[in-house]
Amino acid sequence: MIHYHGLPITPATAALEAVKQGHAFVSYAHKQQLGVAIEVCQSFAVDNGAFSAWKSGKPVKDWTSFYDFASECMKHPHCDFIVIPDVIDGGEEDNDALLKECPINKSFAVPVYHMHESLDRLQRLASDYSRIALGSSGEFANVGSVNWWQRISEMMKIVCDADGRPLVKMHGLRMLNPKIFSKVPLSSADSTNIGRNIGIDQKWKGTYSPPTKEMRAAVMRSRIESVKPARFWVGEFA
Repeated sequence: MIHYHGLPITPATAALEAVKQGHAFVSYAHKQQLGVAIEVCQSFAVDNGAFSAWKSGKPVKDWTSFYDFASECMKHPHCDFIVIPDVIDGGEEDNDALLKECPINKSFAVPVYHMHESLDRLQRLASDYSRIALGSSGEFANVGSVNWWQRISEMMKIVCDADGRPLVKMHGLRMLNPKIFSKVPLSSADSTNIGRNIGIDQKWKGTYSPPTKEMRAAVMRSRIESVKPARFWVGEFA
C-alpha cells in the first residue's frame, strides 16, 4: 500500500522528513509545496481541493485551471494519479456530470465515491475505472465510527470477491490511519495527520518526546508506515 502524506507541512524541513523518498498528496487548494513533492518523493498524487474549497464556503464552479495544473503535474513520470473534481454536498447527478467533463484519461483520473451515495454508483464506478477514491461523507463522515464501519462492510461486498480480494484499486481519502488501512484492503491512502500534529506541543509529552517538528514528522511517518496493510477484507469490524 502507498502511504501519501498530505502537503503542505510547515516548516519545509519537516515536509522533507515526511515525504522524502516516500509519497506525497498535493492538493490543488494548497499547492505551494508541489516542488517538494517533485524533487524528493518517489511519487505523488494530486487532489482536486474540492473539500478545502467547500469548507471555506467558496466551492469551485469552474475546474479549467485545475485541469491545467493537473496536466502539468502529469508530465512528471512519478505523478501517480489525479482525483477528479467532485461536488461535496451535491447529488450523484452532479458528480456524474463532472466525470463526463473530465478531459483526462481514465487510466490516470480517479473518481470519488462518496459513502452516502448509492451502492449502485459504487458498483458502476468500480466497473468503469481501474482505481476509485473512497470519501467519507454524509452520515458516514466520521471515519472509524460504528456506522462508518457498517457502511464499509456493505461496500466491500461490492468491490471485493468472495475471498475478500479487491476487484478494483481503492484510495482512501483521509484514511491513512493504521486502524483503518490494517483492515480495509486499500491500494493507497492519504492524510494530513503529520502536518496537523507536529506543531501541537501538548501532544508530545514525556522525557523522550522529539523536540523539533522535523523529528516529530519522522517519528509519525515511521509509526504510520510500519503497520502492515490489509491484503483482503475479512469481515465485520464495527
